[in-house]
Amino acid sequence: MNDDDETTVEEPDVEVIDWYVESDDETEQLAEAEAEVEEFDQDDPGALPTESLPVVAVVGRPNVGKSTLVNRILARRAAVVEDVSGVTRDRVSYRANWNGRDFTLVDTGGWDRDARGRSASVAAQAERAMRDSDVVLFVVDAMVGPTAADEDVVRLLRDTEKPVILAANKVDGPTGEAEAASLWSLGLGEPYPVSGLHGRGSGDLLDVVVAALPETGQPVPGPGVNRIALVGRPNVGKSSLLNKLAGDERSVVHDVAGTTVDPVDEVVELEGQEWLFIDTAGIRRRIKEASGHEYYASIRTRSAIERAEVAVLVIDASEPIAEQDLRLIGTVIDAGRALVIALNKWDLVDEERRRDLEREYDVELQHVWWAPRVNVSAATGRRVDRLPGALETSLTGWRTRIPTGRLNQFIKDLAAAHPHPVRGGKQPKVLFATQAATCPPTFVLFTSGFLEAGYRRFIERRLREDFGFTGTPMRLQLRVRKKRR
Repeated sequence: MNDDDETTVEEPDVEVIDWYVESDDETEQLAEAEAEVEEFDQDDPGALPTESLPVVAVVGRPNVGKSTLVNRILARRAAVVEDVSGVTRDRVSYRANWNGRDFTLVDTGGWDRDARGRSASVAAQAERAMRDSDVVLFVVDAMVGPTAADEDVVRLLRDTEKPVILAANKVDGPTGEAEAASLWSLGLGEPYPVSGLHGRGSGDLLDVVVAALPETGQPVPGPGVNRIALVGRPNVGKSSLLNKLAGDERSVVHDVAGTTVDPVDEVVELEGQEWLFIDTAGIRRRIKEASGHEYYASIRTRSAIERAEVAVLVIDASEPIAEQDLRLIGTVIDAGRALVIALNKWDLVDEERRRDLEREYDVELQHVWWAPRVNVSAATGRRVDRLPGALETSLTGWRTRIPTGRLNQFIKDLAAAHPHPVRGGKQPKVLFATQAATCPPTFVLFTSGFLEAGYRRFIERRLREDFGFTGTPMRLQLRVRKKRR
């Protein structure tokens, strides 16, 4: 990172709350503190069973309004939409419901028989969605009418032998229904007029979709599956890393930065355990500075971090650490998520440079010294097998809980060996401590006065040294004693 780049040293999050006491006696104050501890909820959510849902794939040629229709079905702006062709590139799955029936809705990029380069990868993902689905929702622009590209899609759909429902999109009024009638020529049966933008006819279309769904579906990960968000700047290799872990071309990969737009979920089995990986769009600037689909992609990346348990920050080891890398670390810490740092493209760094690079990372990432670092190469697969161990370590730290009695003995011994400095003739003391929550570990310290930032950092470091907490941010809350007047 350049010398003029701004760096900040993170300290444990601290929230200061006045703690009013009735007595001057510290023994009675300790009893009051123990009574207040009962308000904290210490139960973690349990794992829920995996479900099975039928899958509906939304397909069609580019720019017919597939993602707009997906957002209409979901009743929220989940898919990134912009008034240009080719914004959606991957297979993106969403949970949908109509009239009490749940199903998985898969948005796809535009399919084109003559696609080349990145567009060919997009088309391959759309074909995969057709094969893996239970029902196909084929979207056509009714205002344009059937085209040669639409007929190419029809031939492909016939080979899949899947139930196909024809959606005549962009029918915004009664006059458009006559245009939709021309789609009978595609030989797929009745075209259902719909407006993805305004919602006209969407209910009738969904009635037909739900009626075509099979009774049994395909397994989907439940809330009990560990969720991992892959985050980083554009073109650092997040999608390549997901594909290497999955052993399949799950995400579209291209040399052009910004290929991934929508978050892509993929369940991957590693060492006998299932993980839900969320591939996210690369973030190159602050959200407020982004525009167009890049702005909405940034919003969805932040939501993916919130949805995850662990964030894997992918950094391009062949380039210096950028300010945006540090911002993303701050976003993960603010969200209270566990953190693993994956230094990708390690194969592009020569042996002599690697030793210097390790020392540079020790300095530039010193504020997250507790986060595991893994040197990997998504292109060659080098050391990718070390990632599951780092994820397990961070999750363990994120979920660690210290019994209250043991924690208070630790604080007592720590204060005896290293008391808080005297300030203004007074020496603040920790009267009682409790771990209020896990995920991330959150501690509440009942004190006789305000603890300085340096002493709070000292407590955090010693907590990590004695109890672990590798890979997780830590939060401290101070409840400073005040005599009630």
